[in-house]
Amino acid sequence: MFRRSFVLLSSLLLLTGLVLAAPAVYAAPGPVCDHQPATYPSAPSGAVTIAPGTDLSAVTRENPPGTAFWLSPGRHVLRADQYSQISPKEGDSFLGAPGALLDGRGVNLFAFTGQARDVSIRNLTVRGFVPPQDQGVVNHDSGDGWVIENSTIEHNGGAGLMAGARQQVRHDCLRDNGQYGMNAYADGDDIAGLVVEGNEIAGNNTDDWEHKSPGCGCSGGVKFWAVNGADVRGNWVHGNHGPGLWADTNNNDFLIENNLIEDNDGEAVFYEISYNLVLSGNTIRRNNIVAGKARGDDFPVAAVYVSESGGEPRVPARTSSIDIHGNHFEDNWSAITLWENADRFCNSPANTSSGYCTLLVPHKADCAQPGIASEPLYGDCRWKTQHVQISENTFEVSPSLCGNGLCSRMAILSNYGTYPDWSPYQGTRVQDAIVTQDNHWHDNTYGGSWTFVRGDPSHVLSPAAWQATSQDTCTSFNGGPTGC
Repeated sequence: MFRRSFVLLSSLLLLTGLVLAAPAVYAAPGPVCDHQPATYPSAPSGAVTIAPGTDLSAVTRENPPGTAFWLSPGRHVLRADQYSQISPKEGDSFLGAPGALLDGRGVNLFAFTGQARDVSIRNLTVRGFVPPQDQGVVNHDSGDGWVIENSTIEHNGGAGLMAGARQQVRHDCLRDNGQYGMNAYADGDDIAGLVVEGNEIAGNNTDDWEHKSPGCGCSGGVKFWAVNGADVRGNWVHGNHGPGLWADTNNNDFLIENNLIEDNDGEAVFYEISYNLVLSGNTIRRNNIVAGKARGDDFPVAAVYVSESGGEPRVPARTSSIDIHGNHFEDNWSAITLWENADRFCNSPANTSSGYCTLLVPHKADCAQPGIASEPLYGDCRWKTQHVQISENTFEVSPSLCGNGLCSRMAILSNYGTYPDWSPYQGTRVQDAIVTQDNHWHDNTYGGSWTFVRGDPSHVLSPAAWQATSQDTCTSFNGGPTGC
């Protein structure tokens, strides 16, 4: 009861612009772009002043680690060479005066590169850089401990920034970049302790990568890959051409709370072959409508898509479940889908993350016959959609959103396993498992006309039939009693 009262009060305060959270206090999501503070109107004591026309790359090389550089007002550029870039030393900081712009002019690939630790970039606008696909402009090489704060990273190709361990991305405008606002990926290494707080993440994937490279899974607001521990809170994630927040492949220990996620073409939150998530206190509205209308079949794509992801107590995290509670869903193309692909498992040709195994099996080659046919490999070689609890949320949908009922669904399902021919998961094995793997809806509130998909897309249930399967106990539909 305490948690429910706290969530409802938090949601009310969030909508009215006040602040309440525990144990820390976060600002309600809102505009950041074009609202950055003028923190450095003059050079701080001891800082090296950089005037427009100064070779910032050379000056950075010439100064010792831990130097602060103050970029004075105006347009700063690097040499007209695609590989001209700034390589900070450990502890360097780059501080922008009001109106300071670092402009790649459509020539330079990267702005800040190298793996120096504890670099900070504050109050600087970075624009016009053109990295290749899946690469980023700021922190290109995923240095650890970087702080990017009160900055605007916009109108670049690729990703506005990459991420390293312990990175803090706070109160930034990540807007209108060609692929992602941020790509949290480090080749061959996990990223731990990532904080993404109070940012506006808007309009990214301007280059429409899914059209350029069909099926690439490479677009949206933020993409997380193999991140172990992330706090994503108090952000306004909106208008991205693809998913808003996408965690793909062996992410773990995510807290996604108190965000406003709206008007993204794809999913608000896509949690894919990953582990252990708390998704709470978010307002999620008008997402997935573009993708839902374009789908062309009856598969229940949804605003929150949990794909082969679940709670796993053997993977250390602050939770051992996927806990989706206290969120407000409004006029999305469907709400929550729990999905598990029976053909996608470690060492399967159907696994698009082909170089990766589950976090429970250290060697991909172990997931083969005959061992995979029996425990523990039978269970551990699959990314399981399991231990998912969906409670104390409100789900609202307007009758005008769609006329065919495909936009107001909740789903838990899998496909009929067929591939490869040595797979131990053929037939209905995974379909039968997913509906029994401790996945439960309860104590929710629904407004509007809802249907429920269980097992496969053809098995559509009414609310009463859904509740008869022991789902959505103590739940209210359209103001009716909860039954508890």
